[in-house]
Amino acid sequence: MLQEPLTGPAAWHGPDLTGRDEWTVRLSPAHLAELDAALHTARSRGVTLLRSTAADFPLPTLAAGLERIAEELENGRGFVLVKGLPVDRYGAAAAGRALWGIGRHLGTPVSQNAAGHLLGHVRDSGRTMADPSTRGYQTSAGLGFHTDGSDLLALLCLRPAAEGGRIGLASSAAVHNAVLARRPDLAARLYRRYAVDRREEHGPDERPYDTVPLACWHAGRLSLRYNRCHLESAQRFPDAPRQGPEDTELFDLIDESASSPASRLDLDLEPGDLLLVNNLAVLHSRSAYRDGPGHRRHLLRLWLALRQGRPLPPALWTDPYRADTDTGRGGVPPRDVITPPHPADRTVRLPYRSRHRLGPKETTP
Repeated sequence: MLQEPLTGPAAWHGPDLTGRDEWTVRLSPAHLAELDAALHTARSRGVTLLRSTAADFPLPTLAAGLERIAEELENGRGFVLVKGLPVDRYGAAAAGRALWGIGRHLGTPVSQNAAGHLLGHVRDSGRTMADPSTRGYQTSAGLGFHTDGSDLLALLCLRPAAEGGRIGLASSAAVHNAVLARRPDLAARLYRRYAVDRREEHGPDERPYDTVPLACWHAGRLSLRYNRCHLESAQRFPDAPRQGPEDTELFDLIDESASSPASRLDLDLEPGDLLLVNNLAVLHSRSAYRDGPGHRRHLLRLWLALRQGRPLPPALWTDPYRADTDTGRGGVPPRDVITPPHPADRTVRLPYRSRHRLGPKETTP
């Protein structure tokens, strides 16, 4: 357990970053020319999207910039905003291939759900979180501060909503510091195992929830995973470990600390903005949004295992009572059952024969 406040670039506060641009990378005309050439190369080689690697998407100078971005994601503030991808000129398909190519320079895509989706579409499908099989990205509802199930979250904005959909970011280190300062008696509970709802994405012989800690201090790094919705909905299972009043107080404090104007940084993504977030170092949220004619919010999403990701104890990702304890780092273990996706959630899917959760050093088939 970490018992002292963290300092350094990872322990940032939103107001200190507002109006500054050191966390923003603007693509130059030369970078855009490289992306165009890489798209042409990928098409000419005839390699399908899921089979393509960084070598199939050559970026002679931008690759070095992506290495610097990866360094910032892992050892700096934990997030970077890349601006200027020409998504209107590309269209959704080419934009998806560009996102995939950039992602392969940063790491390895991992499955985002039990259907094996690797490149996902974030848009309102008309579903609600009242349905236990629904995930937040399929709705237009506001989402509290949370982390996703991978090292890195990559969001490419194709089209913003008519109203709302603002992204909030908060430093996990700053939130941890706030818990230590305000309620040191609750800090130890961050390192306990909690039941986390798998939202119906489990096999017939598997438990419908995981038991994992919220935080770990390992190899000199703090890593935090938190999703209150999934923590609380896991209580619907009679055999899940029970949460008590002190756990509710801890969750309230995490939410209050992350959402405080003194902590959070708010972003309105524009078409062509690529937001990269280290899930182990930064929490993110989304305000509710409303679509309108010509303004249907649409983002593309990758979950990535970083190529040079921090060392982690298996306990942070793995439930010791689950059968797939050796399936890799992050991601949702896909099931060997083919089900048609929701009509509003068509997305790129891992091939049947390779539907497993990829580790950080593996490649797509």
